[in-house]
This record gives sequence, C-alpha cells and structure tokens, in this order.
Amino acid sequence: MSRASLDKDPHEVAAMFDGVASGYDRANSFMTFGFDRRWRTTTARVLDARRGEKVLDLAAGTGVSTVEYARGGAWCLAADFSFGMLRAGKHRNVPMVAADALNLPFADDSFDAVTISLALRNFVDTKAALTEIARVVKPGGRLVICEVSTPPFAPIRFIHRRFMLKLLTWVGKRTSSNPEAYSYLAESMLAWPDQRTLGEIIASAGWADVEWLNLTFGVVAIHRARKPA
Repeated sequence: MSRASLDKDPHEVAAMFDGVASGYDRANSFMTFGFDRRWRTTTARVLDARRGEKVLDLAAGTGVSTVEYARGGAWCLAADFSFGMLRAGKHRNVPMVAADALNLPFADDSFDAVTISLALRNFVDTKAALTEIARVVKPGGRLVICEVSTPPFAPIRFIHRRFMLKLLTWVGKRTSSNPEAYSYLAESMLAWPDQRTLGEIIASAGWADVEWLNLTFGVVAIHRARKPA
C-alpha cells in the first residue's frame, strides 16, 4: 500500500491502519513516552460515563480506550473502520462494530455521549463527521475529543514540530512493517488545526458549549461540547 496522503482517502487510511494494527498500541505508548495512558485517564474523567449510559467510542482502534471508559459501568461500544484494528482488539471484553464516521450505522439519538481519541484528524471530512456524530447523540448529550494540538508556548511548539516527524519516522522504521504509515501520522499532526480553530469547527457542526483543556503543554488537547437540547 502506498502511503496515505493528507487528502485522507478512506480506503488508503483504513488499509494503513490494518497494516500497523498488531503493534499499534505498543508503538503508540513508546512514541508518547507513556503519556497516552494519562491522556486516556483524563479523557475518561472528562467524559464521566456513568452506569446506564450508552457511549460510542468512535475510531476506537483496538478498544484500549473503550475499556477505560466502560469502567464506570456505562455500556461502551468500540467502532472503527479498520477491520485490522478491530481484529487486533478482539480479546478485549467490549462490544465492537465496523463503522464509517461519515455514515454511522445507528439511529438518531442513540447515544448519551460520543468520544474520539487521537483519530479525528484521520477523518476525510472533519465537519461532516462531527455533524453525523451529532445525529446519533441524544439532545443534551456530549462529545469528548482527545486529539493532538498546538502547544501555546513557542519554545515547546518549536521542539514539538521540529522533532516529532523525525521521532515517528524513526519509530516506524524499527517497529512497523509499514514505516510510511508513521510518516503520514506525523504529517497529519503537523497539519492539524490549533485548539481554537478546532473548537470553531466543532461549533460550526452544530455543537454548543465548546471548551477545551490542554494536556502535556498543549501537545494534546481535550475538546468537550454538548448537543443542544
């Protein structure tokens, strides 16, 4: 498979994740120096999924995040468009389904909350996906997104942008059968909008009360929003 371009052809992106699925979680932890666990814990705290609620963990990959969100007793569904990722996580005790974020196979107002962790930037059309997500969330329901972002402090921003591509490329060459996939992931990080711009995109898709929280100096940010009642 050729490297997926930043045009994000859905078939190429899905094939890319199929190809790296078996070692993706391990590589992710290595590349983030273990911070991915802290980010999941904080995302789960912001999500605050409670017993009796239905939560859609979209682009869930192997379901690592889904397990985290389900610990409070909520029914959490892992959905991803990469069959390879879902197969790699089949040992986890959470329900899983193949789904495309632009055409979700769920009825209107099905979920109390939807969450996306470090995957929104891979969607071919961010606003269209956020609009489709709003369709399946109940009025008053919530959206929680954990995604790479832009450090507001200039020296950290410089270091982050200067060395992230090299680090991901180096990791990919040594840990993956598809090193080009990690070059794509790094480039997608560098091309992703900052906190405020993403917040504006979320609001333009029909979500209200948009706010964000910077994690790890703003390398990652959690955006939270609510579907108007």
